[in-house]
Amino acid sequence: MADILHRIGIKDATPQRVYDALTTVDGLAGWWTDDTKGNGEVGGTLEFRFPPGGFDMRVIDLKPGEQVVWQVVGGPEEWIGTTVDWHLRQDGDYTVVLFKHQGWAEPVEFMHHCSTKWATYLMSLKSLVETGQGKPSPRDVQISDWH
Repeated sequence: MADILHRIGIKDATPQRVYDALTTVDGLAGWWTDDTKGNGEVGGTLEFRFPPGGFDMRVIDLKPGEQVVWQVVGGPEEWIGTTVDWHLRQDGDYTVVLFKHQGWAEPVEFMHHCSTKWATYLMSLKSLVETGQGKPSPRDVQISDWH
């Protein structure tokens, strides 16, 4: 198994503000993709659509201001059954986000692409919380023919 791991610090933001951006449809649409629908509560499914396709995430755990965990239930074959884990903590003036997209069967080329895209979207999340303006799809950074 292989995992994508990232860490960012979001300045002058409480973990609860970041948590809200990860658990509400409006928050998620502000940094990941304009085309976001669904239910961000435990047991709910969030639907994310992008020009080349999309993902469905079942919310499997929520700890307000601390952690959000999704399981991928729809999308590319490589993503099905993987989990996306967001761990939040305060560190001085920053909320630290420890991000894991875990459980990939193997580190295929698509995983490399997804790791880079996750990094661009994490920067979009940082921008949304710090400035009120993210760069969700379709206004995100294009990195390859996979978008």
